[in-house]
Amino acid sequence: MEAPAATSPSIGFPIDGRCNYFVEKKKRFCRMVAAAGKRFCGEHAGSAEEENTRKRILCPLDPKHTVYEDQLAKHLKKCNSREKPKPDFFIQDINAGLKDETEIPEQLVPFSSLSEEQLENLIKKLRKASEGLNSTHEDHIMSHPALHDALNDPRNGDCAVKHLKQQASILGNIEKLKLLGPRRCFVEFGAGKGKLSHWVDIALKDAENVHFILVERVTTRFKVDGKHRKKDSVFERLQIDIQHLCLNRVPVLREGRLPVVGIGKHLCGVATGKAAGHTVTSALAQGAGACMAPPPRAVCALIELT
Repeated sequence: MEAPAATSPSIGFPIDGRCNYFVEKKKRFCRMVAAAGKRFCGEHAGSAEEENTRKRILCPLDPKHTVYEDQLAKHLKKCNSREKPKPDFFIQDINAGLKDETEIPEQLVPFSSLSEEQLENLIKKLRKASEGLNSTHEDHIMSHPALHDALNDPRNGDCAVKHLKQQASILGNIEKLKLLGPRRCFVEFGAGKGKLSHWVDIALKDAENVHFILVERVTTRFKVDGKHRKKDSVFERLQIDIQHLCLNRVPVLREGRLPVVGIGKHLCGVATGKAAGHTVTSALAQGAGACMAPPPRAVCALIELT
């Protein structure tokens, strides 16, 4: 584990009551709360001289965090990654596609193992299958005034600006598709910290009867949902894999009958396929549309889009 680094004038000092551990990768101090009388949070307590006698180990339920070895049994009972009762909207593999049409891994072979004749036959099949398809790709890079101040904030680094531009483009496309408006429910797939929903909410300003459902399969730190607790918009998080999510059983959609707008940023190809092909379309009876931006080189399997 990295040792705490010395402060410098350009970096500043740790915030009072927060962890004194310097995160070298992020070039800042950890923002987690430290216990009364302690310099470090629980995650970085091993860096404190007074804590060196106790050993921390990776949590067996989620290796992204650590726990004191002598408190493991107690931690497993309350860990956020522990097995929890399944909610009504959980249906096993509802968005996994048709299993009887899915190739099993043992049937898949690398292209390098095919003979020249087999490759030629495969190319012929692909050309025949793609005849008549419009394969022309058009870029729709846009922006939105809701992110103007953030995009021009000199405190944002290159990485932050990159993500802000992507969010602004998605927001601009949502507006172009006439999906940005009141009385609807925005479902963000692979929400992470929820920043895309955050900007959609800012763009909507004081729009009435707007709900946000943030779908994420793992627990996330530093969520931005808390910034909207006192506003009229309703934010709800669902910790579930898209593969098992049945939107029609989510109470706010089942009872409110709001039009659904599916949104997402940098979902992997598999998750994009499941979200676009099943989860959004499962609510099309009350759906408005979807706007998702998969990452570069993302690949969706056909079975996920059926």
